[in-house]
Amino acid sequence: MNILLAHFRVGETDGVSLEMDKWKWALESLGHKVFYLAGSSGSTDADLVPELHYLEPFNDKIIQNAYVSRDDYSSESVLLDAIEHRANDIAAGIIKVIDQRDIDIIVPNNMLSLGYHLPAALGIMKAVEATQTRVICHHHDFHWERVKYSNPTSPGIQQLLNTLFPPKHPLVEHCVINRIAQTELKKRRDTDSTVVPNVFDFQGSDWKVDEYNQDLRARFGVGTNDILFLQATRIVARKGIELAIDLIDAMSKQRERLVGKTLYNGETFTTDSRLILMFAGMCEEDSYLDLLTNKAKACNVELLFINDWVGHSRGEKEGQKVYSLWDVYSHADIITYPSLLEGWGNQFLEGLVAKIPMVVYRYPVFDLDIADYQFNIIDLGNDHQVDESGLALIAPETLNGAVNSTLEYLFDADLRSSRMQQNYDIGEKHLSYSALKAMLSDIFQG
Repeated sequence: MNILLAHFRVGETDGVSLEMDKWKWALESLGHKVFYLAGSSGSTDADLVPELHYLEPFNDKIIQNAYVSRDDYSSESVLLDAIEHRANDIAAGIIKVIDQRDIDIIVPNNMLSLGYHLPAALGIMKAVEATQTRVICHHHDFHWERVKYSNPTSPGIQQLLNTLFPPKHPLVEHCVINRIAQTELKKRRDTDSTVVPNVFDFQGSDWKVDEYNQDLRARFGVGTNDILFLQATRIVARKGIELAIDLIDAMSKQRERLVGKTLYNGETFTTDSRLILMFAGMCEEDSYLDLLTNKAKACNVELLFINDWVGHSRGEKEGQKVYSLWDVYSHADIITYPSLLEGWGNQFLEGLVAKIPMVVYRYPVFDLDIADYQFNIIDLGNDHQVDESGLALIAPETLNGAVNSTLEYLFDADLRSSRMQQNYDIGEKHLSYSALKAMLSDIFQG
């Protein structure tokens, strides 16, 4: 079959673009011919409909008037007419691609769930009706999960949300990324869906210290006998990074009894060994970063920010080496993944591939979708409070249990090796590209 994967942008490093690349691989390996449709093509080839661009000024105007304040349109009907007119233009562009590529199935990603682009959703459905093309939606996020789309400026906009995001239509099928979304979709729309979890390329990823990255620790002043905790995510409040600081603080209180012990990698923990929390991701919430740095200072926990020198792939900037995220993983002793909320958990998958112990707060999707696989984790529990500054706290006994587990993984090489291999094997079986291929084979043959 000829399959058209659609989104506002492709060929970039945002989560949706990366997941589309995985679906493309799986579908092509099943013998299908796959094309991209988007508003911008990034680093890949795509059929473009410019009105779909994620930074398109007209859509920014529609978002403002539909969800914030209707200042540019004299009435609801004038706003709805503007959406309809743009939808017709988009539909014409999509119909042209469907006809030229002889498309059998179109796969919109978030375009019929998030509420971000009202004309695009309406345009897609107009094109589907005109061509009678089968649709398999890949929903990553829903508008009811976002405050931004929760208070439309008029009943007409609410009606569009109710009917298009997502649509209930005989030509349209639905895939979601977790069981929470599956349950909500059934409850809100009486619509069935298939859970297709995020996956990772287990077989194609072999991250290790090599000639290129062997200097990474020295470059950033980290010693061979220092303990490097890696926070690989972006810095945003829902990542719960303060719990990682609490863990390191609690662990540092036991450092005297650790001096002289042999680490899993053969190094010796000494009086000079440091416990360092290293950040590889960008900061997107400055106020949250301020809270973290203040907390770390009060706890005497060392933070290290290297995001400026970590890229999507290896390269050079200002005459200096840029490392990939996989280079950073190869030097980490422990991964901190204390997220309070995730749609799935791509960093968790990366940790499985890297075979590094992970400190995990069991956010709702983890408990409902991932815990069933029985991965070995350093458990921060699934219950937290919030302090006066808005930072998360967990019970002392839970924190102490996590500290003890962390120490086991740092000082027991055999336990670490066997459990991380178990994690890898479970992930490869259930959450790999080959697992995705099997799931999509069932969905797309229907």
